[in-house]
Amino acid sequence: MFWVPLLLLAWAVAGVTCLRLCLAAVRGAAVTDSDAGAGRDLTLYEAAFLSGGPGRVADVTLVAMARQRRLLLAHTGWATVVDPRGRDEMERSVIGAIGPQGQSPIAPVRAAAATADAVRGIAERLVGAGLAVPDGAGTTVAEAVRQVRLAVPAVAGLGAAALLMPVPSDMPRHLVALWFALPLVFTLGCLAVARFEVHPYSPWASPAGQRLLGALPRGAGDDRTYLTSVAVHGIRAVGEPELRAAFAHRGPHQGH
Repeated sequence: MFWVPLLLLAWAVAGVTCLRLCLAAVRGAAVTDSDAGAGRDLTLYEAAFLSGGPGRVADVTLVAMARQRRLLLAHTGWATVVDPRGRDEMERSVIGAIGPQGQSPIAPVRAAAATADAVRGIAERLVGAGLAVPDGAGTTVAEAVRQVRLAVPAVAGLGAAALLMPVPSDMPRHLVALWFALPLVFTLGCLAVARFEVHPYSPWASPAGQRLLGALPRGAGDDRTYLTSVAVHGIRAVGEPELRAAFAHRGPHQGH
């Protein structure tokens, strides 16, 4: 019966992660207001925050300023100020992060802009409008789904360990495998239900915020549509090779 403790551990992993996913989904449904955001248009910065968080807001600000030739982003990963007059609070945060010398590597500029008061103000407005997931709301659906996905190989690994350990057992190995298949099917079933019921998963946007994101124009078009695509999809939506090369030197995304 050496495999029983491993089976109990497998069920514990599956049960805890799936329970967290259920609780996260219930919390999300409880705070969802079907009228949230009705008749409201997202700004470029708001779309960036809901799609990718503070780091995405900094990215789209840098890209917008570079396309307007008010900021030079070199393929070496350096930012140079061309026009020191920021047109809004986010642009002033970027210029302030670059510093009085007018030049700085992109990574620290991006990190500083992502934690600026302007980004916190965007987050607070979106949370107040019911479009963003508030801080301290517990495990989000996206995080809970990630945990369940990690539980799948963990359960499978515990089952493999039970089958491969050279210890005599009163139960045939195919029955042992069947017992371990139960928590594995349970976790896979939870993922399937989550995919059907609560997809797409977002650590930033509430269901109402996701609906507004889905209504945004994307693809080819004017400069506004181009920047909206960058806000939603990130740097991979940037068409200019040199500009993409500049962001290859950026630092990690910032948290909420």
